[in-house]
Amino acid sequence: MIIKTNQDEIQNYLTDASNYKGRCEAVYIPQSKEELLQILKDANQRKTKVTISGAGTGLTGARVPDGGIVISTEKLNKIIEINTTENYVVAEPGVYLSHLLDELKMINYFYPPDPTEKNCFIGGTVATNASGAKTFKYGATRNFVDELEIILANGDELYLKRGEVFANDDILNVKTKSGRNISLKLPRYNLPVTKNASGYFIQPNMDAIDLFIGSEGTLGVFSKMKLKILPLPERIISMVCFFDDEIDALSFIDEARKISFQTRQNNHEDAPDALALEFFDRNSLKFLAKEFNSLPNRNSAVWFEQETDLSNEEQLLEKWFALIVNNNGTEEDVWFAVSEKERKSLEEFRHAISWKVNEYIANHKLRKLGTDVAVPDSEMFNFYNFLKNTMDKCQLNYVLYGHLGNSHFHLNMLPQNEDEYLTGKEIYRKICKKAIDLNGTVSAEHGIGKLKTQYLIDMFGLEIVNQMKEIKKQFDPNYILGVGNIFS
Repeated sequence: MIIKTNQDEIQNYLTDASNYKGRCEAVYIPQSKEELLQILKDANQRKTKVTISGAGTGLTGARVPDGGIVISTEKLNKIIEINTTENYVVAEPGVYLSHLLDELKMINYFYPPDPTEKNCFIGGTVATNASGAKTFKYGATRNFVDELEIILANGDELYLKRGEVFANDDILNVKTKSGRNISLKLPRYNLPVTKNASGYFIQPNMDAIDLFIGSEGTLGVFSKMKLKILPLPERIISMVCFFDDEIDALSFIDEARKISFQTRQNNHEDAPDALALEFFDRNSLKFLAKEFNSLPNRNSAVWFEQETDLSNEEQLLEKWFALIVNNNGTEEDVWFAVSEKERKSLEEFRHAISWKVNEYIANHKLRKLGTDVAVPDSEMFNFYNFLKNTMDKCQLNYVLYGHLGNSHFHLNMLPQNEDEYLTGKEIYRKICKKAIDLNGTVSAEHGIGKLKTQYLIDMFGLEIVNQMKEIKKQFDPNYILGVGNIFS
């Protein structure tokens, strides 16, 4: 075990990609499950707050401590097993997503959840139910978690396997390794009909494992996880198309989305079926212009991909080009990857906006003001118009992009000083409330952390949030784990 107490050595554990900052007494770095158990037992006996730290790529302050100690999972970083017969991988929480993807690619497999930031830990992606561009086809992390080994706050262990433990209506019973039975009365609330990472996942008759996925380090610590993997597709069509009007880009996404759903429903192999549909507004393209000087003089763009094979690739390309032209795009401006190297280049374009925004925020020494809201698909145009009208009135600099295959908008405000930051905070809450009014979510993929606790109350109401909090107390009676995450 490694223990760091020198403040100069622990500064990297006191912040995350949102530029939120905290404090702690010490950082503990266990090198085995046994060490992790002991740290938690000792902390629980002393009632010392414990914050679980991943790679620091989060955007909500979840891994940032407010006193107490930090447990970093960085040394719990083994890929224990890759099984291509039953298509799964077993890994510890500190495995980098990028490392896992590289290992799988060597044997022609992949792990579908696709967060923009690949330098995150697998444990962190499960803790936040992370998602990304490929969520449009494959869904979020939840869909790929089969088993979890969890260490509770008192050092007791809990093993959950998908399909084995279910709630009976709104009563959920789980048994720990020591034989302790934990009985939970589940609150009743409606989850949004879109991708969602806000608060605990609760449904009648739910699978117990789903309660822990997306629980943001508040219920227990993952020590091992079993995840589904899939064979790599033979080929992937990757394209960026450009439009003069942002509404044309949205119309292209809307039509491509509907066709994709029909293709899946009818099991067609020769029709468009997008893996991802990503939108970039005019401001985003201007923001990226210095990095990509070959950008055409257009006002919006869509990046999309589709899995395919050689037998139908040409036919699919014709249909995609027809769809682009049908929505007032032009074939001449399309960026199209014909090799893996070119595809990676298009991926870099798609990912660049996120790191450029983070760089801007860090340089201006402000906290990030980037929405993570999603709405039902039927409200995509309505919500887009609301965002544009709101930002036009306030005259703050901003970029708007996102995973619009899932009607998931990242509107990042770019304040230039503290006054503009405070104005942006007011607008942020207004945007969240509008998403709630449209039956959407305040956090589609980043979680609540410490920065969005008020928005969770706006979304579900204080009574429901307090009922979620009672669930936490059943697993963590001394209230030491992830204090400040999800609940203020």
